[in-house]
Amino acid sequence: MPAGFQQISREEEEEGEEKARPGITPTLVLSVFTAVLGSLQCGYNIGVINAPQKIIEQNYNATWLERHQEPIDLTTLTTLWSLSVAIFSIGGMIASFLVGVIAEWLGRKRAMIVNNGLAFVGGAFMGLAKLGQSYEMMILGRFLIGAYSGLVSGLVPMYVGEISPTHLRGALGTLHQLALVIGILVAQVLGLDSLLGTPELWPLLLGLTVAPSTLQLVLFPFCPESPRYLYIVRNKESKAKESLKRLTGQGDVSQALTEMKEEKRRMDMERKVSIAQLFRSRVYRQPLLIAVVLQLSQQLSGINAIFYYSTSIFESAGVERPVFATIGAGAVNTAFTVVSLFLVERAGRRTLHLVGLGGMMVCAVVMTVALVYLEQVPAMSYASMVAIFGFVAFFEIGPGPIPWFIVAELFSQGPRPAAIAVAGCCNWTCNFIIGMAFQSMADACGPYVFLIFAALLLAFFLFTYFKVPETRGRTFDQIAAAFRRTPSLLDQEIKPSTELDCLGPDDA
Repeated sequence: MPAGFQQISREEEEEGEEKARPGITPTLVLSVFTAVLGSLQCGYNIGVINAPQKIIEQNYNATWLERHQEPIDLTTLTTLWSLSVAIFSIGGMIASFLVGVIAEWLGRKRAMIVNNGLAFVGGAFMGLAKLGQSYEMMILGRFLIGAYSGLVSGLVPMYVGEISPTHLRGALGTLHQLALVIGILVAQVLGLDSLLGTPELWPLLLGLTVAPSTLQLVLFPFCPESPRYLYIVRNKESKAKESLKRLTGQGDVSQALTEMKEEKRRMDMERKVSIAQLFRSRVYRQPLLIAVVLQLSQQLSGINAIFYYSTSIFESAGVERPVFATIGAGAVNTAFTVVSLFLVERAGRRTLHLVGLGGMMVCAVVMTVALVYLEQVPAMSYASMVAIFGFVAFFEIGPGPIPWFIVAELFSQGPRPAAIAVAGCCNWTCNFIIGMAFQSMADACGPYVFLIFAALLLAFFLFTYFKVPETRGRTFDQIAAAFRRTPSLLDQEIKPSTELDCLGPDDA
């Protein structure tokens, strides 16, 4: 961590370590599990569309032939398929920008319950597209399930972060990414032509997305609402106490309530924080910059290029059965997310993010060298596979899980929903750009395309090293206080100031 960033005094750290720590309770486990079912569904819909591509394109052709009495031309087919894939990200972009408004209006838990309506309608459209002989149903279903996923990407980290004890917040926050990559892996396996990736069963493959939503609707009534939302936003102290008691299993929750009271006191001194005010207020600019850049480091790292085009990359690397190599990459993806889960509270968020970015940069260079010399040295196919697996592994150590939950950590209760909306929209926008642009970049640059990502990874590594603070073991109020005290994360001195000072008339 940069020597110049002093977040919290040593006395505060020692005091925090001495406080009694609530453990993992059945209610906490149930609440987190139920929430991340949405993340599982998001991952499933990211991965499910790739395996049955040729079969779905044949269905599009049959539908076109039925309507126009002539086969579909290649350009139109490519356009329809590209739209079917890309509109998922468009739905995510639009919905992610609404996370803050919906989370404040309905509450975290109720918003996730209502969001399942999009999943049911979207899943029904996709599952019935073949029967209805309509590629429009398929495209609309993908848009709706993308909108569902955009809301999930903000609501789940927000809810999990707010119900988790401080010392478990990082590990439990990683479960969003773990569920997401498990969803991708399940979709890859079920999409095999020996399972559901067949001309007869592909509608079932796509329609299965409603299964996690059904289970989530059954379980959510047994889960409490976020106590921070109940007390700080809705001013319902008795309900917040009840929620805290259920989540912590402790009869005395005065310590947690005192922390929330202090955060509410500070929040009451603020103006209502909108997205526009996030950009105008000095006190939010630095954490907002960090939140956005961390989201960019996830999407512009090149990981989605690997997953969107993994089969073709493995083919160009000389792999005989690329579909199984792709599933292998998905398994590595899942395994190293579990590794991150156990390391994040020990090594810290910042350290893991740096290790992940640095490792991915090295793997991108190795991948480039291997692809360049593949024809001259056939053994380079093995080097390229190792580089791809390493790239995926390092991604899940840091850049995969950490940006999702660290955004919630960087902001207090007031600006948190708006900040998550901005960060999520940036994430989905970059996802869309990479999905649309990578193939053209690969055609133009050939095997050197991953050097572009290596350069971006270097830039993100330097930004993280110099600008990103460590949030491990800090309460939300302590983290927010650190930004209030420092005009810059690199300043040597902490200059105390009040919330009103930071939000005064000098803001521009």
